[in-house]
Amino acid sequence: MQLSVIGCGYLGAVHAASMASLGHTVVGIDVDEAKIAKLAAGEPPFHEPGLVDVLKDGLASGRLTFSTDYSDLADAEVHFIGVGTPQRSGAQGADMTYVNAATDAILEHAKPGSLIAGKSTVPVGTAARLTELAATKGVRLAWNPEFLREGFAIKDTVDPDRLVYGVTDATRDEDTATLDNVYATILDRGTPRLVTNQPTAELVKVAANSFLATKISFINAMAEISEVTGADVTQLADAIGHDERIGRKFLNAGVGFGGGCLPKDIRAFTARAEELGKGESVAFLKQVDEINLRRRQRVVDLVVDSFDGQVFGHRVTVLGLAFKPDSDDIRDSPALDVAVRLKGLGAEVVSYDPEAMDTARRAHPQLNYADSLETALDGSEAVVVVTEWKQFKALDPAETLAKVARPVIFDGRNILDPAAWRDAGWTYTGMGR
Repeated sequence: MQLSVIGCGYLGAVHAASMASLGHTVVGIDVDEAKIAKLAAGEPPFHEPGLVDVLKDGLASGRLTFSTDYSDLADAEVHFIGVGTPQRSGAQGADMTYVNAATDAILEHAKPGSLIAGKSTVPVGTAARLTELAATKGVRLAWNPEFLREGFAIKDTVDPDRLVYGVTDATRDEDTATLDNVYATILDRGTPRLVTNQPTAELVKVAANSFLATKISFINAMAEISEVTGADVTQLADAIGHDERIGRKFLNAGVGFGGGCLPKDIRAFTARAEELGKGESVAFLKQVDEINLRRRQRVVDLVVDSFDGQVFGHRVTVLGLAFKPDSDDIRDSPALDVAVRLKGLGAEVVSYDPEAMDTARRAHPQLNYADSLETALDGSEAVVVVTEWKQFKALDPAETLAKVARPVIFDGRNILDPAAWRDAGWTYTGMGR
């Protein structure tokens, strides 16, 4: 099929390249000329494992192209909207500027009878409004939410755990058949497909993210209790995780969640619920958010306390800047936030991350950035691990001891073996342990 993808950021670029890998002819469109130039040269503007190969294969095959000209979407049968919906400045709700602009641009050039498939995470009710607008141009609209995990985005696109189509009664059969053609290869593998109305499809992503955020903040709340009672939250999570109704995934206590989805999605969901007069239904999400943010400050407080309340002038190594491993995404990153807060208190912060150095440096040039893990550790008076990179998990306590000036380590992700580090001569502090 001929497809267009509007917005070539993280979601859009991955979707465009992945659809080309399934055999479709795809044009990715974005107003950012520099971004499009990089993608057209086979260079993703962000780090995502496996994307370079899929991108280059698509470009070499001729099935994948990129453009800044919206008229290039005119022949497409399906137009995917993959633009961002960031948090509004000074407010909790989602900024719909880019979704609205993308829809207007598509309708200016799309042929009648084509289908718009929204993938962006939007406030419930958006699809109904855009469906009415699209109908004036003879274009159909469905909502087809994405469920990408950074670091696994290619797999999550070509081999997802489910597909969701949000359609209207009037065009249900036609929209379903069109999307089935797009995802034929995926459906042939037996991937579950759920056909719902549009509001349900819009709610799926924010509901899923809200549940995951709640689970993370729950175990971090248990970490707070563990810290004042002497319990070990990791063992607690193992114990309750054996209950199949609960499960062990997303019960890892630490410095909390971040990224471009969970934080802004739970805030936007809360704001939309309040607009609908149902704010009390998701009022608990405000406390989920508060618990999450509180864990960042807890790490900072632990570091400061280790210097008897005065961190000014002390060399502190922060290992991790991205919000999660296998990514260079620093949006709402707890790791970067910890580094910035310590710097604000006067610490000599030296940061290191395998992939996020450049993006972090552009956002926070006031921090010091080491060019290697070894350099970051050299002369450190406190080491703070805040992103779960394999390199950090693999650190040898005895070898690391020889590099630092003061053997004190804070495990903000509970990824290290406390006994091994303590036996090697370190003062080890975990989260809720």
